[in-house]
Formats: sequence, structure tokens, C-alpha cells
Amino acid sequence: MRLETKIDPVRPYSLALSARMKSDATRFLRDGVLTISYEAGEAPALARVVQKPDGSLEAVVESQADEEAVAKLRFMLAADDDHSEFLRRFRDDPLIGKAVRDQAGMRPIRTATVTHALLKAVCGQLIQAKAARVLEAKLIRLVCREHEGLRLPPRRETFHSLTRAELARHGLVSRKASALLRLTADLDLERLHGVSTEIASRRIERERGLGPWSAGMVCLFGLGRFECGLVGDLGLVKHVSAQSGRWVETEETRALLEPYGEWAGLASVYMLASLKDHSVGRSVGKRMTSRMVSRPVSSIESLSMPSPRPAVGGIP
Repeated sequence: MRLETKIDPVRPYSLALSARMKSDATRFLRDGVLTISYEAGEAPALARVVQKPDGSLEAVVESQADEEAVAKLRFMLAADDDHSEFLRRFRDDPLIGKAVRDQAGMRPIRTATVTHALLKAVCGQLIQAKAARVLEAKLIRLVCREHEGLRLPPRRETFHSLTRAELARHGLVSRKASALLRLTADLDLERLHGVSTEIASRRIERERGLGPWSAGMVCLFGLGRFECGLVGDLGLVKHVSAQSGRWVETEETRALLEPYGEWAGLASVYMLASLKDHSVGRSVGKRMTSRMVSRPVSSIESLSMPSPRPAVGGIP
């Protein structure tokens, strides 16, 4: 079935900013039109979204479950989230204030499944973001069904047909492959929607081979939570390293995000956008990266493998 619908997002909202650099094997932004392949009602769905001059979103949805498809689309677009308090509190912030003022409509779009956010996290342990995107796309094309020229997003069972060795053969570091297979086998990740951000992040962090950056990726892009920051993100590490003149540890990027409180996740996005615009930390990043050629990472968490900890909040 084909449904044309109007979505009136909480303002300010910019589809171009929110979807910028977020194209992958399941979605792409081209000429102002965001096309997304996903599932609704256990059946494939396709949505095409464009923002009109009045700020509203015009969506064409092809699905057998219209109501669920539109609800899921609204979630992926972050259309109903109000971040006006964030904009008001941090418009004059010395680090992200300019980005907050210039890019006020940015609310990063989300993945259709939590498993897809987890995949982005385990693939994102590479220094170059482009290499991470290539690896993610390769794995999705390997195991996910095609739909209208795109791929449907991975689900819990998607990677269970592969072994750790097979994933490693296709480019995913062995310990990350183990984490992906183990976590999707042990836990229905969609259940994390029903628990607090603290419980969800702690569950991800206690998995061997993962850590706070992976928890931030899952919470921000998979669950749509703004409070969990991207602790240990390489961009933040480079920034703090540039300020201190030495390569810093994960906790020092956590301290950078602490002033933003319940907005730490969204602040991470604005901070990284601001740092990219100004190439902050590039020289320090290059020097430190050259010392770490044998263990490339895009988040500092990859340098350690935390031991398993007890279950939290009823989540195994």
C-alpha cells in the first residue's frame, strides 16, 4: 500500500542537517530526499521523505502496515523530540555554542533496529569513519535482504548464520565479531527500549569488547536517548589531547561531556560537528595515530576489553 502523509516535526528541525553523513546500505539522502528501507508489521517498508519550505515533512510510505510504518518513521526521523531546552541552555557554550546556534535544527536520525546501531558500534572501531561505513555496508549486504535497491536493516537473528571466523574473514575484528554474536544471542536488544538509559548503557558496557562509546552509539542512534554521551569517541579524544598536549584516556572525554548532563549524547553530536568544522586536534591526532598503527580505533574503548560484570536491571 502507498500512503502519502505529512509529518510536522517539533521545531526547529532540519532534515538536511539531521540526515547529513548518515547514509548507509539501508538509507540515503540525495537531492534533499531521504529514502529509508525498513520493516513494519514483519514486512518490508520503504519511505521517501522531503522537507517542505514551511518546515513540515512530506513522506511517501509503501508498507502493508501503514500505522506502524509511519510511527517507526517518526522515531527514525526524531520528529517528535523536543530539544529546545538543549538549545536554550547551551547556545552560548564556549565549546558547542556556535554549532548550537548555526545548526539548531539538527537531531540525528536513528536506526530502524537496535541491532543496526550495535553493528555501527562494532564496525566503528576503525580510525577512518569511511572505512567503518564501508565495513558496515559490506556486512549488511552480505546478510540482509534487498528491498527496492536498498537493504533491510539487521535484526537480532541476522548474523546468527555466520560464525566469528566468517565475520572476521569479511573484515570485522574477531573480538568485535564475538561481541556482536554473543550480545544478539543473549539479549533481544529491542527490549532495551523498555528500560532506563542507565540500565541499557550499563548492559552494553559490561559486554567484553564493548565499552562506553558503544553504549553511547546504541543509546543515541538505536534507542533515541539524548543523555548517553559518546565517551571515548576519537574526535573527542583528539580534541582533549590537543588541549592537554598528550594522548588522553577515556575518562577524560567523559569529563568533557559531564557539564551537559542529560543532554550529553546530543552534545556529543554538536561537539563533533563543531570539531569537524574547525579540524580541532588534527595534529595531535596524527601524531598519536602514528603510534597506534598496530591497533587502529575510532573510539578509545577499543584499547581495552573490560571483564564481564553481573546482570543489571533485569537485563541478562
